[in-house]
Amino acid sequence: MRIVGQDETEIQDENDAVSLCSMFAGDESFGIDTKKIREVLGKRDLQRVPMAPMYIGGVVPYRGEVLTTVNFRALLGKGELADVNCVLVLEDDESGERFGLVVDAVGGVVTVSRKMLEANPCTLGARAKWLFDGAYKMQTGLMVQLDPQKLRPSRLAEAGLFKEKANGERA
Repeated sequence: MRIVGQDETEIQDENDAVSLCSMFAGDESFGIDTKKIREVLGKRDLQRVPMAPMYIGGVVPYRGEVLTTVNFRALLGKGELADVNCVLVLEDDESGERFGLVVDAVGGVVTVSRKMLEANPCTLGARAKWLFDGAYKMQTGLMVQLDPQKLRPSRLAEAGLFKEKANGERA
C-alpha cells in the first residue's frame, strides 16, 4: 500500500501509516490518532462544574450519559474557551473511561508516516512534556501529537501538573 503524506514522502508500509485527526487551539495544530476518537460532536453548550479545576471544561449530555469534558486551551495555559469550539469524544481502551476534549476547531484527517514523528525537545516545560508525544513537520507547520490516555480527567488529576482552580488559584 502506498500513501502519500503531507510532506510528499511516500509511506511504503501500511503499518507505518497513522491517520491523525487535526485540531486547533488558537493557531496551533494538534493531532490525535483517529482510532482513539469515538465521535466528533461539534459545538456544545458546556455546563460548568463548580469548584472543578480549570482544565475541566464542564459536562455535556451524550447518548443518555453525562460526559465530562477537558478544556484543551486551559491545559495549554491559553485561558478561556473560544467562542466557537468542538467536542471530540475519546475513550480510553485500558480504563473504558469516556470523556470529551474541547478544542477550538477540528480540521481534516491527515495520514503520515510514524517515522516522521520527532521527539519533544528537551526545552519543553513539564506540562507540555506530559501532554505531547512529539511532533510531525508538515507543510503548514508543526502538528503536535497527543495521547488521549494522558488527557483523561482522572489521569490529569493524578499527574498533579494542572491543579489550577477556576478562580485562577493554584491548588
